[in-house]
Amino acid sequence: MKSEPSLHPSINAPICRLFLSPCLAFSKIKPWQQLKRVSSFKNNLKVSIEPIYLCKNPVAGFSAGLVDETNIFEWSVTIIGPPDTLYEGGFFNAIMSFPSNYPNSPPTVKFTTEIWHPNVYPDGRVCISILHPPGDDPNGYELASERWMPVHTVESIVLSIISMLSTPNDESPANVEAAKEWRDRRDDFKKKVSRCVRKSQEML
Repeated sequence: MKSEPSLHPSINAPICRLFLSPCLAFSKIKPWQQLKRVSSFKNNLKVSIEPIYLCKNPVAGFSAGLVDETNIFEWSVTIIGPPDTLYEGGFFNAIMSFPSNYPNSPPTVKFTTEIWHPNVYPDGRVCISILHPPGDDPNGYELASERWMPVHTVESIVLSIISMLSTPNDESPANVEAAKEWRDRRDDFKKKVSRCVRKSQEML
């Protein structure tokens, strides 16, 4: 029997505690607001039902919930630094924003907790293949199969980010300085990551 992942008490509750059904988000919305959002729920069934799936199939390593219970298109995610990596012990908060045509287009993920990583822009935006628009890469760096596909889910996105923390890609970095340190000045890189981990713990 699969058990619910152990979470730090300060982390946002698992999404199943916040969003037990796609209809729950309507409970606090006025009638005229409900009518405005009905089409959004119908046209974005996938993002509506993903919370239910995560509730029934909890995944260790992250916690997710809605930023605002009236808006299914913006999620708050907390990623726990994976064991045996430089990020172990950290609690990194991020916002996952879904476009209106999801799942045809990928969401964006932006860390709100400071993090030092070659594949995270200085402003916190995550840059990994799975979050790039579907189709061929105009720059020729990625295969179409590595980029976004509608079959991806919140779970697969977050697991890809966890993998990114474990194995940085310095070949096409979002943060050039972090990539240089990762390659050439590993001790300096480790010190900056350690500082980020400590700051994330202090913010709990």
